[in-house]
This record gives sequence, C-alpha cells and structure tokens, in this order.
Amino acid sequence: MKTSVDIPERELEDAMRFTKARTKRDAIVTAIVEFNARRRVAELTRFAGTCDQLLTVAQLQAHRQQG
Repeated sequence: MKTSVDIPERELEDAMRFTKARTKRDAIVTAIVEFNARRRVAELTRFAGTCDQLLTVAQLQAHRQQG
C-alpha cells in the first residue's frame, strides 16, 4: 500500500545502516517487522509464570525417557 510519511532523514539513514537495507522501503519494512516481533514477545512475557500446568524440566526428562 502506498503511504506518504515524513521520516527524519537521519533516522532513516540509521535504519538503512542497521538493517543493511538497500532501499528505504526495505529498511522501513524490516524496522516494522522487528518492532512488531519485540512487542509480541513483550506481551507474552506478561504471562510468564502464570501457568501452573507446565512440566518441570525433571518431569519432561522423565516423560521423554518413558518413551
């Protein structure tokens, strides 16, 4: 989808350098994908330790040994 956005040139140059992108579009898409992935992980960490149904490492190993 085409969108016109005023992006500060220095920030865009940094994004291109950090992502090693050849085009502005590639840099922006890569930055958005990485941003979204980090936010998804941040959302998941809110649930860390909230599930009491998970196996311990010892239980998992014992289960694997049983076949």
